[in-house]
Amino acid sequence: MPLRKKNPVTPGQRHMLVPDFSEISRAIPEKRLLTGLKKKGGRNNTGRITVRHRGGGHKRRYRLVDFRLQQATGGKVISIEYDPNRTARIALVQFPNGQKSYVIAASGLKVGDSISCGPESDIRSGHRLPLRLIPEGTVICNLELVPGRGAQMVRAAGTGATLMVKGDNLAQVKLPSGEIRLFPLECQATIGQVSNPEHKYESSGKAGRTRWLGIRPTVRGVAMNPVDHPMGGGEGRGKGHQSQSPWAMPSKGYKTRRKAKPSDKWILQRRK
Repeated sequence: MPLRKKNPVTPGQRHMLVPDFSEISRAIPEKRLLTGLKKKGGRNNTGRITVRHRGGGHKRRYRLVDFRLQQATGGKVISIEYDPNRTARIALVQFPNGQKSYVIAASGLKVGDSISCGPESDIRSGHRLPLRLIPEGTVICNLELVPGRGAQMVRAAGTGATLMVKGDNLAQVKLPSGEIRLFPLECQATIGQVSNPEHKYESSGKAGRTRWLGIRPTVRGVAMNPVDHPMGGGEGRGKGHQSQSPWAMPSKGYKTRRKAKPSDKWILQRRK
């Protein structure tokens, strides 16, 4: 999907680089697969802010994406759609029994293509099958952590993992972060890379586009007063601050992962 650069008619358009949406189908979303989405503003159930710099943004409706895709029969892609809740594109798939489902589209998937799920599937982009049946060296996405739970990893735009080695019961997969992790061979994965790989090259061009996405401004700690931030205050610009969060936790090079986390046994090589 190519990106579009606008003519600098206004200052906000001078560095704007946005997708042209040429692959998006001119179709309204499937009504049965839409549900309401309440804004949280970064707050938890007690009203406390747990994620800063969230709030506002355009109204959205959530698309019910099928992360399991357990249909044994092949389905046909009838539209490629924009999803305001994720960076990847989604595909509306219709199965022979009339059922329709949204799935995260793999790169190169087009309207009219057929996708299938199960042991009988071919090794083609968009098809979904267990790691046991996928050849080593294949690029995969929409990967399960636990068999039957549905895709939980490698779902962002343009990402792809590599199936490296398969054993008797486990497979080694290199994730987009560089981490090498073990997965059960019964975990399902989609062949190919996630759609919209040019997303990392997009440039909003102006602050307003970021506010449309529900992201509020960030104030630097050194620009605050000492009462507001550990890095605030000082005559002029202070140089002696250690990079910290507002709660005085080191924010660079400080390991926050638990020492004995149960998932440590599945990780062969860290991402750093």
